[in-house]
Amino acid sequence: MAERLLKFVATPRATPPKREAEARTADFGEIYADYDRARGEEQASRCSQCGVPFCQNACPLHNNIPDWLKMTAEGRLEDAYALSAATSTMPEICGRICPQDRLCEGSCVIEQAGWETVSIGAVEKFITDTAWEQGWVKPLKPLRERAQSVGIIGAGPAGLTAAERLRERGYLVTVYDRYDRPGGLLIYGIPGFKLEKDVVARRTARLAEGGVNFRMNFEVGRDATLADLRARHDALLIATGVYKARDMVAPGAGSAGVAAALDFLIASNRSGLGDGPPPSMLDAKGKRVVVVGGGDTAMDCVRTAIRQGALSVTCLYRRDRTNMPGSDREVTHAEEEGVVFEWLALPKALYGDAAGVQGVKAVRMRLGAPDASGRQTPEEVPGSEFDLPADLVIKALGFDPEDVVHGYGAPGLAVNRWGAIKVDNRTLETNLEGVFAAGDIARGASLVVWAVRDGLDAAEGVHRYLEKSAAAKAGLALAEQA
Repeated sequence: MAERLLKFVATPRATPPKREAEARTADFGEIYADYDRARGEEQASRCSQCGVPFCQNACPLHNNIPDWLKMTAEGRLEDAYALSAATSTMPEICGRICPQDRLCEGSCVIEQAGWETVSIGAVEKFITDTAWEQGWVKPLKPLRERAQSVGIIGAGPAGLTAAERLRERGYLVTVYDRYDRPGGLLIYGIPGFKLEKDVVARRTARLAEGGVNFRMNFEVGRDATLADLRARHDALLIATGVYKARDMVAPGAGSAGVAAALDFLIASNRSGLGDGPPPSMLDAKGKRVVVVGGGDTAMDCVRTAIRQGALSVTCLYRRDRTNMPGSDREVTHAEEEGVVFEWLALPKALYGDAAGVQGVKAVRMRLGAPDASGRQTPEEVPGSEFDLPADLVIKALGFDPEDVVHGYGAPGLAVNRWGAIKVDNRTLETNLEGVFAAGDIARGASLVVWAVRDGLDAAEGVHRYLEKSAAAKAGLALAEQA
């Protein structure tokens, strides 16, 4: 049905309806509505069906984007969902939170040709939300049951993805996590205005109903060592993510009123889940808030502070908007919601008294010569210091791995100089036989979609390892019988 495609020349790009800033900052609900069926099919029809699908190449999952856009344009939504789900365990989540402007949509051919890109993320979300509503998302049913068991440490996107693929193959899967709800970053790190929690909960409920065993409030190193879990399972996957906040190097950075981004976000998300209000030191209500950082976590923090009722919210970032690591789309949302951005600014010191921080002394920056990576190096502008009043300063400077070697009681586990677990790039197996690692704990802090990619690859590596192990045992048994 070629007449239903290549409509980009006559049909403008249209994202789903977005709530006005004043309305959306009053709650933590998602800011975008869904397409209705007619609009979803119309937007999918803008795809040019190009011969070389750069959108697919730019997607870490290599989703078959042109094909499911074509199916959507033709009204074949169930087929579109089946194709989307073939390469992704959580397409409706990636459709919501992926930085499409830096991945698939940023590589869209019609975007490069001067037309507005196809709204790939919104269509992906529309397809799978429709699938849930229509009952097309089927229960998880293994083709056959296997006797071998796999333990997965971490119930975030990498761990959940691996759990789904391994359970589909019939393995006995147990997921261990230190928190009280499965989902990891998806539940506790990402605010509801980007990802409402029932979207994650229905995914984890499907896994539990399909036979995945969740052991929550279970901390490796406290409740069991890595060696204990290795003895309990035929293979292990470590998919814990990275949670150790990078410190701010400035006098006064250890003052009361200075919080790590993830502590702030977890407290806010817990409150939204009904666990009670956040502690006063992690509540922005009535406070002048300064967030230091320019990534997506910083954007989550500034937009959360606005919704908590902050008196003012300012974001400090040492480079300019063009060179920020976060999504420009998120910056636009934040600006609409009242966040003030101080680009090319760096905190030099924090000042206050014993009761807490009272302000930030910052300095203006300029971009100098490129460093080894080709990125311009920020340098201070002499005599450009200025003060920002602040009652709460949130450091959103990135994350490093926790000390898994000592924390897990696993001195033989190899890590790199940053503390990330070393893995074989083909199999994702560590230097310990039968122990694998996936997601940020092996890759370093990255995107959710890359965690899903790693979870898929790790599940394949674990499966091949267990099949080889089973074959070896069967061969040994035959030899003993002979």
